[in-house]
Amino acid sequence: MQYLTKIVFALACIAPAVPVMAEETNGTLKKIAETGVISLGFREAEPPFSYRTPEGDVIGFSMDLCSHVVEAVRQHLKLDKLATDYVAATSATRFVLVKSGKIDIECAATTNNAERRKIVGFSYPHFTTATQYMTRRKDGILSLEGLAGRSVAAASGTVNIDQLNAINRANQLNIGVIPTKTNSEAFDLVADGRASAFVWDGILLAAMIAQAPDPTMFALSQEALSPIEPYGLLVRHGDEEFRTLVNSALKEVFTNGEIETIYNKWFISPIPPNGMNLNLPMSPALKAAFAKPTDYVE
Repeated sequence: MQYLTKIVFALACIAPAVPVMAEETNGTLKKIAETGVISLGFREAEPPFSYRTPEGDVIGFSMDLCSHVVEAVRQHLKLDKLATDYVAATSATRFVLVKSGKIDIECAATTNNAERRKIVGFSYPHFTTATQYMTRRKDGILSLEGLAGRSVAAASGTVNIDQLNAINRANQLNIGVIPTKTNSEAFDLVADGRASAFVWDGILLAAMIAQAPDPTMFALSQEALSPIEPYGLLVRHGDEEFRTLVNSALKEVFTNGEIETIYNKWFISPIPPNGMNLNLPMSPALKAAFAKPTDYVE
């Protein structure tokens, strides 16, 4: 018996070292624990939420929130360090990348709705906005009816193009909908006069207009094409262990006052690379969402 005990002890001493975790994990957390890498999805050009600078840095409001998630994951898994892999996503590819596991969490500006929750998971809301449209000011388009019979651009894979198609059919506006691969392409169609309007989230349109060489050329619609809806960070569908940890990290930031500093940095201060300032104070609705974080269910 004593001999057997010595053998067991010797085997234990030469067994390969593995990361020590707080508890057994599955799904995304298991993958991260085994690889020591977390994959963050980002957008190439979606300021102030997620974008790449000319120097190649990936920054933004959503990226700052995800940095807190990364640290929470590292601590939960008791890892000395956790590497970060940045994976570029678009409106058309984000869901596929999350579902396939190439992205562990998407840190951008993705609208949370019932249809999407059938295929992906969402964190607590981190922003709210509504669908609007931008036009060239000189075209004098002041209402949705003014778009009747005109060409209107919207990026494929967005809720905005679905909303545009639904409104077009319901009101028989005879709008020629132009699907684009990217939002930048849709903006260029309007700037060049090849489309009369570009439909997207109001906050993102405002940011894109502000970055234009001459922002006064463009007008943002006063009317909205949708109710106010929330953005959330994307995770894999059904992975409640990981989603719960993500929400826990966000709740800490939202309720300890740090969110005000992060928000002010991106929405009421000059941001890279050109010093754009949206001058957008936090809305009462968003303040309420941060004060009592909860899952969004419309």
